[in-house]
Amino acid sequence: MNENYAASPRITVFPATLNRFTATPITEKRKRRVAAYARVSTNSDEQKTSYEAQVSYYTDYISAKPDWHFVQVYADKGITGTNTKHRERFNDMIADALAGEIDLIITKSVSRFARNTVTLLTTVRDLRRMGIGIYFAQNRFSIFSKHYINPSEIQS
Repeated sequence: MNENYAASPRITVFPATLNRFTATPITEKRKRRVAAYARVSTNSDEQKTSYEAQVSYYTDYISAKPDWHFVQVYADKGITGTNTKHRERFNDMIADALAGEIDLIITKSVSRFARNTVTLLTTVRDLRRMGIGIYFAQNRFSIFSKHYINPSEIQS
């Protein structure tokens, strides 16, 4: 056997050209599509103020980011967070996200998103599988696909 013979095979590396989560070209710079979710559980005057404040805050917050595209604020009013049966806007938001219309969801807290652990975990897993991030502002907690969304771009 020839001593100069290399036993290792030749390997050709083909660099990625598409983002694995969005199927868009890696070189394409597009604005992140961001939506917010707001919810209050009662129709009291105090909760009404909180509801309006959440909608206003997230509309302004998302719109102010130059590399973000404001999708909308999905908001349920006077609805409990223990299940999603009557949370029509929440269900609309999740459907839109899974349909590829949203890249990031921002909400006030984990309890605004879901109070039921099974609902929370199931929804988060479905969104994460699609590369959709969630940021819980009050908790300063985020769930991201590590290669897709940089948490530092949200916190301000």
